[in-house]
Amino acid sequence: MRHWLFKSEPDVFGIDHLAAEAQGTACWDGVRNYQARNFLRDEIQAGDQVLFYHSNAKPPGVAGLAEVVRAGYPDHTAFDPEEKYYDPKSDPAKPRWFMVDVRFRQRFPRFVSLTELREMDELADMPLLNRSRLSIQPVTPDQFAAIVTLADGRSPS
Repeated sequence: MRHWLFKSEPDVFGIDHLAAEAQGTACWDGVRNYQARNFLRDEIQAGDQVLFYHSNAKPPGVAGLAEVVRAGYPDHTAFDPEEKYYDPKSDPAKPRWFMVDVRFRQRFPRFVSLTELREMDELADMPLLNRSRLSIQPVTPDQFAAIVTLADGRSPS
């Protein structure tokens, strides 16, 4: 099992949207960055744990947890001209873009803001805190545990 941070804008698709889906499950579509695509296609597996991060929010931060329930498969939105994430260069026979399915696990008892994350020494190497703009990022088990502990209202140390 691996750990990840998935970014989404809360007014577009936030943790409450995921929780409201049938069985709390939805596809994570629309990723159009090759490095993030590679994570979706090659590395993320069912059972992996996800920190659900609200970006472009005031404040941005980690809102809760999700779990990957289906490993990477072709992102069908790339093939449909009616879809927001349509890519005319993507071919169903040789897909360019991939997605995974995630299931809601929980809203955190307390939201963990980006400012709080920046104050935690144990997170200094986290891609999120080093100007990574990727919407899908790996998280170490220790980083994951520290954030979950803080969100539960306990000191991470």
